[in-house]
Amino acid sequence: MADFVESREWYLAAYCPEGVPTSDHLKLRTVTLSLSVDSIPVNHLAVETLLLSVDPYLRGRITGTLEGLFISQYQLNQVITAFAVVRVVRSNDSKYSEGDILLNSNASVAEYSIVPSSIITRKIDTSNGISLSDYLGSLGIEVLADPKPGSNVFISAASGAVGMNAGQLAKIRGCRVIGSTGSDDKVKLIKEEFGYDDGFNYNTETDFDAALSKSYFPDGIDVYLDNVGGKMLEAVLNHVNKHARIPLCGMISQYNKVWTEREGVRNLLNMVGKQVRMEGFMLESYWHRFGDFAKDMERYIQEGKVKSKNKINVGIEGFLDSLNSLFSSSNIGKVVVQVKA
Repeated sequence: MADFVESREWYLAAYCPEGVPTSDHLKLRTVTLSLSVDSIPVNHLAVETLLLSVDPYLRGRITGTLEGLFISQYQLNQVITAFAVVRVVRSNDSKYSEGDILLNSNASVAEYSIVPSSIITRKIDTSNGISLSDYLGSLGIEVLADPKPGSNVFISAASGAVGMNAGQLAKIRGCRVIGSTGSDDKVKLIKEEFGYDDGFNYNTETDFDAALSKSYFPDGIDVYLDNVGGKMLEAVLNHVNKHARIPLCGMISQYNKVWTEREGVRNLLNMVGKQVRMEGFMLESYWHRFGDFAKDMERYIQEGKVKSKNKINVGIEGFLDSLNSLFSSSNIGKVVVQVKA
């Protein structure tokens, strides 16, 4: 590895309070980065990015306003960050060696970077037969919903990165699982590949209330993993059982709107009478659970109990298009950008 490399990186040029981000907001530039031993501080690593996780929450970090997700905004002219799989090219930390494959929870969206070893989540064992892209997953259904065997579980955006795993984890726990998706092909996918008991296309189902009560949940909903918000959340609240749990993992239907234009939920009073627990989920609060969760997921994948569907887009130059693809009803599974092979 040369002492100097040319590294492409995505940075925030302007905030985007509403609508779809464009190249006016996120821009790609090339910088020269020193990887010489003298340039790497103690307890730091020089890494090259292999895979970048493309997630909806990133949209909330370029609005320029601190609301909704209440996560820190990217700073103007600074490189944006994401969850990533990286490879060590030089190390100034005795715990890591050149060639180690790592999970980085706060990686620069760049080809190369110098990072403190303290932000590394874990090493990855590449000999276990699990693809690297499968390490870019989620655990909301486990820590907040804690579904019991026989529970009626509903998951929105069921064919997305969170939904596909959450549904399979609920099935492992012995639940009856229904999902909503944006097309008939996706309904087929979640049933045939991810093991959902049933599902429906929210674009053709004209009456969510009727669908939930008559067709899918005549006995009510015990757990609802919300990834979309809006009208779907409101409909669910009309059909929850007593002591139902609703983890709020995201509200992708509302992300590209300013808060005054988002759809309100009119029936929150139902939560009082049914004693419903609704709670937001942010991964940063559950890092202490990640190690055990990752071990469980490794075992489930190896045993064939959890299947994945990853859309891998090659080339860091496609990061913006990959981000915007999340808001299309055609998106399926986990979206990943492959930066280096």
